[in-house]
Amino acid sequence: MDANVTLCLPRVSSGQDPHKPVIISSPKPKDCPPNHVLIKVDRFGFSANNITYQALGEHPHFRYFEFNPAPENGSVSPKSHGLIPVWGFGTIVTSTHPKINEGERVYGYFAPTRYLLVPVSPSDVNKHAFYVPRPHLPPDRRPYNQILRCATDPHYTPTPTAEDLTMLYRPLFWTSYWCEDWLFSTGYRGGVSSFLISSASSKTAFCLAYLIQKRIARGDVNAHTTVIGLTSTKNLAFTKGLGLYHEVYEYDTFSSAPLLQGQDKRWIYVDVAGNEGLNQQITSHLSSPYTGSLAACVSLGLTNLTPSSNADSLDWNANTFTTPTPPSTNDVVATSSFWPKFENFFMVEWLDVRKHQISIAEIFSRQNLAWKQLMVDCVGWVKIDRIYGANDVKEAYEKVAKYGLGPAHGLVWSMWDKGDALVAKL
Repeated sequence: MDANVTLCLPRVSSGQDPHKPVIISSPKPKDCPPNHVLIKVDRFGFSANNITYQALGEHPHFRYFEFNPAPENGSVSPKSHGLIPVWGFGTIVTSTHPKINEGERVYGYFAPTRYLLVPVSPSDVNKHAFYVPRPHLPPDRRPYNQILRCATDPHYTPTPTAEDLTMLYRPLFWTSYWCEDWLFSTGYRGGVSSFLISSASSKTAFCLAYLIQKRIARGDVNAHTTVIGLTSTKNLAFTKGLGLYHEVYEYDTFSSAPLLQGQDKRWIYVDVAGNEGLNQQITSHLSSPYTGSLAACVSLGLTNLTPSSNADSLDWNANTFTTPTPPSTNDVVATSSFWPKFENFFMVEWLDVRKHQISIAEIFSRQNLAWKQLMVDCVGWVKIDRIYGANDVKEAYEKVAKYGLGPAHGLVWSMWDKGDALVAKL
């Protein structure tokens, strides 16, 4: 096929309805300038994480719409529309870089399209990866600019199932992994052994619970450490069935739950939902003299964002890795106007800190071990749903945007018709 097909979303700033995606057809790129590659994007994962990318597409701190520009076609342009970044697998069909071969299988931060033409930093190529230069974005976005070469990627397994699991978990798992690492590096805020995680049915949340449980099993922390999840009534059975939390409670009834009582407890609350009203209820309850105290409140993801939420109202602080001192129980009332303070975890910023504390080789070693364990443990957590074809993908997106995404299903989409999307061979 010579036609390129791309799923585009109107920018809020354009004045158009951001909830109405459009499918744009354009010619397959014929010219491949020096030090460029043309990638056939075969399949990509889609989750609540991608809804966050869309909602923060024009946010000045994140700028997710600036990674890959929308095509120019009539009323659609990079100024009027954005492309939601997606993690996916593809094949290099054309290369003008001497060290990158046509036919290579690659994994990276792509776009919902059939063909993606990207420049390659001439000197930023190694046997494991190459990098897309994006000088208009902050330097700490480098992990998003990396395109992995599957033939030498230690995390890659050449089976369709492994690719699907990689697309669903790899972007979210590392956010959870490094958040847990960040919290553990502070001694879980001075020895906290009670965790409360909202949006517990989301992959980001239950991967964090999974990692804390692994830490408990290794004996690295107090054996009595408790991980509690909060979720909606409709997701309660699924979340409990994962077996990754010590207990799971509903949002409407958590305040009376036995495990959320006790003056001797200190809590770390991890907010994955991004719901301000819920956060006020939870922090008020956990700051009560009858339920202990809050050692930290961490914002990790925004699963309750809808497409084109009012992202400008979010108070993102680039200096995320500080440790505020919680008030004593006697000071809770007096300090309620400014406590608790939420810390925003952003993985690439923590990695920029971590690489100065431990070697790159150690980082890779830890990640390799964690990933191998996850690929064994996560099988069966969710059911994978594959959708092929541009129109079906557009319809699926509209459903997710309108009704949300149920936790029991993992979405793998392709802009190609079934049979035209190359998958790894068994």
